[in-house]
Amino acid sequence: MASLLNIGITGLNAAQAGLVTTGHNISNAGTPGYSRQTVVQSTQDPVFSGAGFFGTGTKIDSVKRAYSQYLENQVLAADTRRAELETYTAQIGELDNLLADADAGLSAAMAQFFEGVQDVAANPSSVPARQSLLSSAESLVSRFQTLSSRVDEVRDSTETLIAGSVDQINTYAREIADLNVQITSVQSAGNSLPANDLLDQRNELIRQLNQYVRVSAIEESNGAVSVFIGTGQSLVIGGQVSTLSATASPEDPSRLAIGLETPSGGRVIFPEGLLSGGQLSGALAFRRESLDPVQNQLGMIAAGLGLTFNEQHRLGMDLDGAFGGDFFEGLAPTVKGINGAASPVTVDFDPAGAENLTGDEYMLTVDSSAALGYTLSRRSDGQAVTAADVGLSVTLGAAASLVDGDAFLVQPTRNVARDLSVAIQDTRLVAAADPVVGNTTLANTGTGSLSQVHTTVIGNMDGTPADNKPDFSDIVMTFSAAANTLTPAGTGLTFTPATLSFNPATEAAGKTFTLTANSGGSSFQVEFQIAGAPDNGDTFTLSANATATDIGVSDNRNMVALGELQFNKSLLVRRDASGAPVAGTATATFQSVYSQLVSTVGSKTREVQVGVQAQERLVEQASASKEALSGVNLDEEAANLVRYQQSYQASARVMQIAGRLFDEILSIAQ
Repeated sequence: MASLLNIGITGLNAAQAGLVTTGHNISNAGTPGYSRQTVVQSTQDPVFSGAGFFGTGTKIDSVKRAYSQYLENQVLAADTRRAELETYTAQIGELDNLLADADAGLSAAMAQFFEGVQDVAANPSSVPARQSLLSSAESLVSRFQTLSSRVDEVRDSTETLIAGSVDQINTYAREIADLNVQITSVQSAGNSLPANDLLDQRNELIRQLNQYVRVSAIEESNGAVSVFIGTGQSLVIGGQVSTLSATASPEDPSRLAIGLETPSGGRVIFPEGLLSGGQLSGALAFRRESLDPVQNQLGMIAAGLGLTFNEQHRLGMDLDGAFGGDFFEGLAPTVKGINGAASPVTVDFDPAGAENLTGDEYMLTVDSSAALGYTLSRRSDGQAVTAADVGLSVTLGAAASLVDGDAFLVQPTRNVARDLSVAIQDTRLVAAADPVVGNTTLANTGTGSLSQVHTTVIGNMDGTPADNKPDFSDIVMTFSAAANTLTPAGTGLTFTPATLSFNPATEAAGKTFTLTANSGGSSFQVEFQIAGAPDNGDTFTLSANATATDIGVSDNRNMVALGELQFNKSLLVRRDASGAPVAGTATATFQSVYSQLVSTVGSKTREVQVGVQAQERLVEQASASKEALSGVNLDEEAANLVRYQQSYQASARVMQIAGRLFDEILSIAQ
């Protein structure tokens, strides 16, 4: 009877274990990361008798959780990519909305500015038109500054997101390490049987960590798990945690770099490309692939517009008869010393190199063995470049203060949109006129004409006195019918070319000339057109423009040239196979560069949005497969409750029968 009673007891215990486990499943059906548990039972060792082996009941071997590392890895891989793209989408969406907004964007402000230029060109003597131009210039500058400010706000939020992600990674890493210690301790005390609930909690922490950075986890023989990030850098080993830090980048203190703190107290900086997946990678990728280029391109438009407009404005003449000055200011590259470098290095824009600007960033390294005393390389790929080829000029300080290896980050256009401002406030300083006028002598007997005169180089046009005004002597060009040439002459001037070839028989429709006037080692240059059929001895004169006779007041030639800049291709020059710019092959207007920028950001926004949708679907599929194995099915658990209840009742019945039999034996003995 004792054996039958014991069998009943084992069955009762087994059914009770099943009921407890089923109840545990039901109560944790909504717990994140919980894996369904089942009781694993087997028969107890039988007892041999003369008639054979008789069973002694059942026993509980363990409580097993329904878990697949393969399915878990699928979920982790899909989810970390989803988190990365989701972060990227949220950040780039702000840029897309900003740049594409018809009211907040740059297109309308540029169009309004050039409308102001055209108004002055139409009425150069109008003070209200000039004031309107200055007002529209201020509006354009304000729009650049507003866009730059909003981009800076996006940058600040990105840096905050990066720092917050690092803090979360460290928090999860410490919690995983703590659970490693618990699991190792518990399982060693429990005959190495799995601590299912603790394992689920640890897996859930790994899943949460995986949303911030892609992780790979390897379970050790003692039950602890080792967690790795990047290309295999350990984050958690047993109970030991490596701490990440978000610290100022040694190359650019304005941005955060991800470092790993070493046991000795040092710090190793991660290359951004090594960190993939998760929110942290999404923020880093957005900053690197979209935010930096957008800010640099925006600055390139501001720099290109400012430099090109200034260059043409300086070729003009204002209402006081003086040469035009800079219309815009604040046009300067940003230079940052790396690791405390403080050698005197000056980087400026090449005055005539706006078309060579690229929007790239560069590393300048002092090197006394180099021909120029330094090397300049593109930051994105390390390719060596020549300063002039990328629209820059570099000046090194005194040799005594230079140290080989001193390095500087050169960001030519990063902050130009922020720093751009209007340099003039007085309407009289708007240089609408050209400093050179052309005259056809009334005594000429032919039909030759001089037109389309405009200055291309001022040079030494300011003679004596040096008053920043055009005061060169008249240049008289005399036509020779016998030689079909125009010969220029002027007091104290020599000319290149010395004679100008013009054949009225074939070129009467008009021929354009470029004449360089040399004096005292310097020169100025004028373009003009000769048309018609001049007679022998006819003369054409180039003279300094003068406001004394109101010639300069009504002159709009330079303002017309400034207005043409709106449609001229002034940026993004073509380059040969070596990367050197091909002069005069600029491919884009200011507006087209901005349109391309808006289009690029919009395309990237759509790309990552589609990527998020695809990854969400992959996460759903992977999670469904995992849930089918590990999830709690309440209908199934309800059926298990009935089954284990019946088993419990049946085992109790066995014990009841064993008790009656025992009572019968006792009654016989009486």
